[in-house]
Amino acid sequence: MGIRQIKFVCLLGIFCVAAGKSSRTAATEPSPVAKPESVGLSSKRLDQIGVALRSEIARGTMPGAVVAVARKGKLVYYESFGKLGDPAGSPMPKNAIFPIFSMTKPLTAVGALQLFEQGRLMLNEPVGTYLPQLDKMAVATQTGTEPAKRPPTIQDMMRHTAGVTYGFMGTTDLSKRYSELTSDLSASEFLAKLGGLPLQYQPGTHWNYSLGLDVTGMAIEAVTNQRLGQYLQGQVFEPLGMSDTFFTVPVDKVGRLAKPFQKPAPGERDPTSQPGHDSGGGGAFSTAADYLRFAEMLRRGGSLDNVHLLGRKTVEFMTSDQLGPEVNVDALRDFTNLNGGYGFGLSVAVRRSAGVAGILGSPGEYNWGGAGGTYFWVDPKEELTVVLMECASPQARGHMRQLITTLVYASLEN
Repeated sequence: MGIRQIKFVCLLGIFCVAAGKSSRTAATEPSPVAKPESVGLSSKRLDQIGVALRSEIARGTMPGAVVAVARKGKLVYYESFGKLGDPAGSPMPKNAIFPIFSMTKPLTAVGALQLFEQGRLMLNEPVGTYLPQLDKMAVATQTGTEPAKRPPTIQDMMRHTAGVTYGFMGTTDLSKRYSELTSDLSASEFLAKLGGLPLQYQPGTHWNYSLGLDVTGMAIEAVTNQRLGQYLQGQVFEPLGMSDTFFTVPVDKVGRLAKPFQKPAPGERDPTSQPGHDSGGGGAFSTAADYLRFAEMLRRGGSLDNVHLLGRKTVEFMTSDQLGPEVNVDALRDFTNLNGGYGFGLSVAVRRSAGVAGILGSPGEYNWGGAGGTYFWVDPKEELTVVLMECASPQARGHMRQLITTLVYASLEN
């Protein structure tokens, strides 16, 4: 069936597509359903996911979780476990809405790359071209500051080599000043504060996890004259049928919001209230089904269900290792706690080899997670897309990501 056909086309009774825009609703599955064996997976081994997650829930690691696994474009595993985490003790629904924190970054990256393809936001141009407040940032030294040898680019911001940082990535006075850059600030306030801080490193010399995708989101806003959430809603979420993805949770959907065991941190914002700015690095909420559709779009080279968001070469570039030998990657190795083995693309970690990292995977696989425990990965070689949604304790997040990765890869039969 072609995109020119106006009537709705229901495929296997699971989802519908019309005139280049997905009409998937929250009640439908994210992809066509198939038996695992039909795409080379073992049902019996996939069942071990449930065994493992129920054990973790019983131990108090997390209230509950949702897992979605697709291979070759077919949904082969989509289950929920445990509780939502609300005071009523509600069972975890498949369409639970999770704060995805840094899994927002790939959403922002796709939005920026759409503008790149339109010639409106160039990756290799100084970020100050679009955000003049950041035009003349100096670089911190042990004795003060020095001029930047070159200005940080949009590409630097998207691959975390600009020299900006997160406050929690260090204990210095400079790190503490970076920690003041919160979503409570308006975009103009954020940029004014950031522009007054020095960079931690010379641009292009170190990978350092950072506010780079927040800055990228503000560049999107400057180019489009829209709030980031508004832009992504119109250009990414709505076209893909991601009906439960947003920066502010609608009041009528807050009953599906998953919650962790720990109490909200002091000053943590109300998810139903609009923040000072839409954080392109960590402010979105989503569901397993919505994010699986987004990840499947990437796996298929920028298109899904007659909806074209990016060109194939652009997705290849986004998900390729962007870190050359001149970039110090010690912080990436330490941050992922995977013994190395990964480089970094535009918002995602990219596997360099089959070995080295202490986790299963294939060269070219890419992934990222959120501070609340959410995680996704795409393995183009194995035609595999996986999303884990959970609100796990900080101590359990790395363990859970390795656990789910191991169990899914162990289920491959051919």
